[in-house]
Amino acid sequence: MFKNKKGIGITEALVAAAVLGFLYVAVLNLNNGNHQAMLRLRSRDAAVEVAQVVLDSLKKNGLSMVQSSYDADTTFPGLTYKRYWARQYGNDSSAIDYDTELTVFADRNFESDASSFYKEQKIIYAKMVNVKVSWQFNGSTQSINVSDVIR
Repeated sequence: MFKNKKGIGITEALVAAAVLGFLYVAVLNLNNGNHQAMLRLRSRDAAVEVAQVVLDSLKKNGLSMVQSSYDADTTFPGLTYKRYWARQYGNDSSAIDYDTELTVFADRNFESDASSFYKEQKIIYAKMVNVKVSWQFNGSTQSINVSDVIR
């Protein structure tokens, strides 16, 4: 009765353990890659948010508060913003510093002529600004540029 019934041999068990080990390592690598991609996207989203905060503050203050030159682009170093994220496990958080730089393009691009019988006048009706946001991620410098026109 027991002659025709065979169990799993040691070779089959070792092969199955090796295959499961390879699959486990592959899943761990996939999980690590997904985690890095999520962190990269999260840091980029925060950089876009920082750029939008800078542009919104410039728009709130208005055209007259943005210093610029008539013939050349003007670049200003900006503030450093810090963003925090809660980590997946535990109560710890991580932080990234975002450095900003503001470039105001030459005024001559947004100049109109206004004249009357008494006086001819040139009016700057808008200014184009570019906000560059830079941050460190995995040992390299990442950056984005966001441009807008302030009226």
